[in-house]
Amino acid sequence: MKPYSTENIRNVVLVGHGACGKTMLSESMLASAKVINRIGSIDNGNTVSDYHSDEQKRKLSIHATPMFLEWDEKKINIIDTPGYADFVGEAISSIVVSDLAIITVGAAGGVEVGTERAWDLASRAGIPKIVVVTGIDKERINFEDVVEGLRQQFGSRIIPFHFPVDPGPNCLEIVDVLRKRLLRFSDDQSGSYEELEIPSEYADKAAQLFAEIVECVAESDEELLEQFFEQETLSADEVRAALHKVFLERGIIPLFCSSGVANIGVPRILDFIAKFGPSPQERPSLPIYDANDIDQLVELECRDDRPVALAFKTLIAEHIGELSFLKVISGRLSSGMEPLLNPTQGSSERLGQLYILNGKERTNVSELCAGDIGTVVKLKDTHTGNTLCSSAEPLIVAPISYPEPNVHSAVKVSSKGDEDKIGNGLHTLHEEDPTFVYHHDSETKETVVSGQGELHLQTRVEQLQQRWNVEVELAAPRIPYRETIHSKGDAKYRHKKQTGGAGQFAEVWMRIEPKTRGEGIEFTNSLVGQNVDRAFVPSVEKGVRAACEDGILAGCRVVDVKIDFYDGKMHPVDSKDVAFQIAGRGAFKEAFLSANPCLLEPIWDVEIRVPEQFMGDVMGDISGRRGKVLGMDTDGRFQVVKAQVPQGSLYRYATTLRSMTGGRGVFTRRFSHYEEMPSDIEKKVIAEATEKRDEKAA
Repeated sequence: MKPYSTENIRNVVLVGHGACGKTMLSESMLASAKVINRIGSIDNGNTVSDYHSDEQKRKLSIHATPMFLEWDEKKINIIDTPGYADFVGEAISSIVVSDLAIITVGAAGGVEVGTERAWDLASRAGIPKIVVVTGIDKERINFEDVVEGLRQQFGSRIIPFHFPVDPGPNCLEIVDVLRKRLLRFSDDQSGSYEELEIPSEYADKAAQLFAEIVECVAESDEELLEQFFEQETLSADEVRAALHKVFLERGIIPLFCSSGVANIGVPRILDFIAKFGPSPQERPSLPIYDANDIDQLVELECRDDRPVALAFKTLIAEHIGELSFLKVISGRLSSGMEPLLNPTQGSSERLGQLYILNGKERTNVSELCAGDIGTVVKLKDTHTGNTLCSSAEPLIVAPISYPEPNVHSAVKVSSKGDEDKIGNGLHTLHEEDPTFVYHHDSETKETVVSGQGELHLQTRVEQLQQRWNVEVELAAPRIPYRETIHSKGDAKYRHKKQTGGAGQFAEVWMRIEPKTRGEGIEFTNSLVGQNVDRAFVPSVEKGVRAACEDGILAGCRVVDVKIDFYDGKMHPVDSKDVAFQIAGRGAFKEAFLSANPCLLEPIWDVEIRVPEQFMGDVMGDISGRRGKVLGMDTDGRFQVVKAQVPQGSLYRYATTLRSMTGGRGVFTRRFSHYEEMPSDIEKKVIAEATEKRDEKAA
């Protein structure tokens, strides 16, 4: 394709609720521009963007997919993003590199939780928005109700530039308010249409909406406002001349209607994007810092000659390898240019062949100009969120901010020996998707993976199994309970073993007492006389600390105990290191059990953001989880509940909260402290641990 300059590029992201028509809208855009000959379908698994096997299997978008087309002498880059909250990281990174957000809203569903989330993400990014109401050819829809719902939720500056004539299964006509024409679309999915006079029954509505557009445009400019007061209106040409500026300043949010399946209304949406949409140099610049002084902001515009690019997505493609998706912030990228620096990794990268993508179809390009989006294969050390720049002036684009994970599961390995492969796989998946994280819990001896939802974890674990040929499954993580004591205790423990030849002998006298919560384990000795050689003190301590690590009651770490090894006995021949380790361990166990032991459970600070109508259900649920509500605040449209909840009651809480609040509730958690657990639950935990220990021994 021919090269395009920065001012003729449009970067557009499709965002919205799950299953509200984003993918089919992108199909119609590509069909209208003759990139594809026919519109695919999600059911048949042959759309351009949902080409991954996991997407075709589940019939929903999981990955952000870049596409491009040419329209009215402009190159329009389109990124189709998943609408499900589990994959919000894909939407976030795509919005960061886009200059215009298309918020898709299903005509049948109206404003949904994903609509609100997409709106908030685009607003935080500071980019203009247009709204596209999709599926106007479906049954039982009310276009007016959808528009009213959007205006109530997001403000009166949402103004329809289109409205459908007779929405429903036979809808082929829309009124174009700006052109003041009726557009009658063909029924062959080509997007072609003829322009007609607006029928009289729709003329008043079209005139009213045009007047709203005029008012928004006039308010944006003093000269136009004076002209408006003098003439009581503005002409269509005057509106169009001023519309670009008004739109970029978020003075108006155009609303269009469409059917992605039938390709109705889509060419006019592309007309608007090409004519009035922002070029990359007109969007707010991303924060960029001096890599040698991370607190120093650097002013950088598209027209700057310094090459800077952001890797906003990483993907492993079958038969190709690792693809890095790049947004060129400034300068130009070309194949074979001087190696670029990755300041985050401290490594240099040589660019190979550059591509622009339509789904899985790649088109070679010799260079990418500032503002463009493309792909390069097999960068050795560059991952999602990294910057590439000139080594002469190291710069870093501000890191993309992702939400904290809210769902956690333990990874159970089916085959021994796969641990290294699984570790490498988890590391690679995290580099591709920063919202998927993992860690090894030293207390529970488990690998725990965390993400944005259960479906998120399922899809990533499926990728782990397929790409690294391992067998794993997800399970509830063990809770890192801890063990301690209430009172003092003591014990005298003798270890004696005679098996022929050299024997083993050690006797340890020990006292223990509780310490303040959080002080840990303190081992001391107050030995006097010659009953025990001081050389065996480290052996006793080693046995005690091993017992503390393994636990006494339920296999959990022992904390906050002071141990005093005060006397004992030894044998001149049979006493040795291993004997005193065993005796130290045994003495500690007996003393611990005599000191009124108990279990502690981890308590987490939880903040839950929910619409007010769900407050009662959420508060009741928190109480049912043995939580304590600490207070409540207001945050815009949301109420914020602050509580403390035992970790054992938080497994799958994100899923429950979504279900309880229609997907509108979100929560964050931070570890707070350990506290003693109720005796009935303690008995249950100890019984389960004892049963597992007996099964393992058998």
